[in-house]
Amino acid sequence: MFGKTTTTTNLPIVIDRADHNVSRKDISDNALKVLYRLNKGGYEAYLVGGGVRDILLGQHPKDFDIATNATPEQIKELFRNCRLIGRRFRLAHIVFGRDIIEVATFRGHHGSNQDQPAEQKQSKQNLSKQSVHGMLLRDNIYGSIDEDAERRDFTINSLYYSARNFKIYDFANGITDIENKQIRLIGDPETRYREDPVRMLRAIRFATKLDMTIHKDTAKPIPTLAPLMANIPAARMFEEYLKLFLAGKAQANFNLLAENNLLEYLFPHISQILSANTNTAAIKFIQRVLQNTDNRINEGKRVTPAFLLAAVIWYSLEEKIKELAASSALSPQDAFFTTMQEIMSEQQQRIAIPKRFQLPMKDIWFLQDKLARREGTKAFTVLEHPRFRAAYDFLLLRGEVEGGELQALGEWWTIFQEASDDTKQQMVKGFKGVRSSRRRNTRRRKKPTNSE
Repeated sequence: MFGKTTTTTNLPIVIDRADHNVSRKDISDNALKVLYRLNKGGYEAYLVGGGVRDILLGQHPKDFDIATNATPEQIKELFRNCRLIGRRFRLAHIVFGRDIIEVATFRGHHGSNQDQPAEQKQSKQNLSKQSVHGMLLRDNIYGSIDEDAERRDFTINSLYYSARNFKIYDFANGITDIENKQIRLIGDPETRYREDPVRMLRAIRFATKLDMTIHKDTAKPIPTLAPLMANIPAARMFEEYLKLFLAGKAQANFNLLAENNLLEYLFPHISQILSANTNTAAIKFIQRVLQNTDNRINEGKRVTPAFLLAAVIWYSLEEKIKELAASSALSPQDAFFTTMQEIMSEQQQRIAIPKRFQLPMKDIWFLQDKLARREGTKAFTVLEHPRFRAAYDFLLLRGEVEGGELQALGEWWTIFQEASDDTKQQMVKGFKGVRSSRRRNTRRRKKPTNSE
C-alpha cells in the first residue's frame, strides 16, 4: 500500500517521501510553523498520531499533534503564544487564535529516567505516580522518540512524520495494522488498560471511526476490566462522551459499549433497562435517537449534547415520576422536580454534565407534559418557549416509537406550528371545546341527582 520500506539502526520502519501520501499541503499551516521553529531551535519535532494516521487513510485530520524532545519549559521559551497545561500529562498548547497545536515532550519509561538531563531530573513537573489499580495519576517522565513510541496506546498512533526530511517513522508496525484495518494496543493489553482505562473507550471509538476491527488480544480483556472505568473522573468522561456520540458514529459506539460491559459507566439508567430487557419502548427510543443524531451530524446539521443525554434518561425519569406520584402526596409537578434532581445527581456521578447542557435537558423533559396541554393560551405559550423545537423533536421521536395518542399529539403540533394565525385559533378552540363540553355534560348529569 505504501511502497518499499527500510529499517534504521534504531529499529523503526522508515518510509521515504516517495512511498507515502503524507504531504505538507495536508498539514495545517500553524502545525508546520511549530514543527519548523522547533527544528530551527535545535530540537527534534514530529507530527504524530492521528494526524499522520488520518492522512495516510485519505481523511482530513481535525487535530495536529506534535511530539518533540524539547521539555515544556523549553517549548515555552520558543513560543510567546504558548501556555503549559495539565498535571497528569504536562503539555504545551501553542495558540493561534482559535487554533491550538498541542505539543508533548517524548515520554519515557517509568523508573528509567537515570540518563535524563539534569534539568529534567530536577524539574518539579517531572514526576510519575500510579494508583493502586495501576492507573497513571501523573506521567511526566521524559525520554527518547523510541521510548515515546512504546508509550503510545495503539500501533496506528505510533507513526511520526518529519517536516525536516519528509519521512515517516513507524515504531510498532502501525502501517501494517492500517493495511489490515485493525486496532491493536502496544504492549500487554491488561497493563495498558490499567494504566488508563479510557483506552477501552478509545479502542471502540477508533474501530467505528476508521471502520476497523479490534484485534482479539486487544478486545479480550475489555469486558473483565470494564469496572476500572469507575475510577475515571466524571469531567473526563464528559469529554469522552462528546467524542463517542457526537462524531457520526453514536449508534455503533453505543452498541459496542453495551457488548463490552462499558455502557453503565456512561449511561447507568439505560444500561439497567438494556440488562433487564423489560422496556422495549425505551430501547427502541434510544436507538431511534442515536440514529437520528448520526444522520444529522453526517448531513452537516447541528446537534446538542443535551438532546441525547435527555433521551438516555427519559424513560427511567418517567417511570420514577409515576412511582413517586403514586406512593406520595406530592403533586405531579413536585414529583417531577424531585425525581429529576435525584436522577440527574445519579447521572452526574458518571458524566459531569455542564450546567449549560443540564438546563436544556430539564426544559426538554418539562415540556413533554406541557405539549399535551393545549387549552386556552397554553399552546401559544409553549410554542414561544426557546426549547420548543428540541422538545417537539423529542416528542416526535417518542411518537414514532410508541404510536397512538403520542403520535397523534406530535402530528397536531406539526400542523399547529405551521398553520396561519386563524387556523391556530380554530385548532385551540376545537380542543378547548371538547374539554368544556365534557365539563358541561358532567354538570348536567349531576342536576337530576341533586333535585331528588
